[in-house]
Amino acid sequence: MAIALGVKAAEAGHRVLFLTLEALMTRLKRAQQENRLERQLQQLVYPKVLIIDEIGYLPLSRQEASLFFRLVARRYERASMILTSNKGFVDWGEVFSDQVIATAILDRLLHHATTLNIKGESFRLKEKRKAGLVTASVNPSEPQGGK
Repeated sequence: MAIALGVKAAEAGHRVLFLTLEALMTRLKRAQQENRLERQLQQLVYPKVLIIDEIGYLPLSRQEASLFFRLVARRYERASMILTSNKGFVDWGEVFSDQVIATAILDRLLHHATTLNIKGESFRLKEKRKAGLVTASVNPSEPQGGK
């Protein structure tokens, strides 16, 4: 759904950038190490729509959470962000390794936001199940295959 919204924005003539959170953190940490963080943040503020995928799959360090906050604060009320996550907002303190930073991020993100909570089976697992590659009782958090 996030990609479809990004495609529609691009078709409407807006600049769109899609990154996983891991790729975003790699960019920001490298820029910080190379003393070009300010320039990188400016580049990430430029797209009208920034899509960040996979928030919550891997926890962030406090340094990474701080970098993410700086990006969100820069984009706040200037440009749109679409975020995807497998975590509810109550779990973002764990994701960002700091409840205060998580609250500050959510404060800015949710101020003008529309949120969609999609519940149900993973689309990828559903397709695998239809193909007979996984059983109906699979726990998505457990790996498949033999021991």
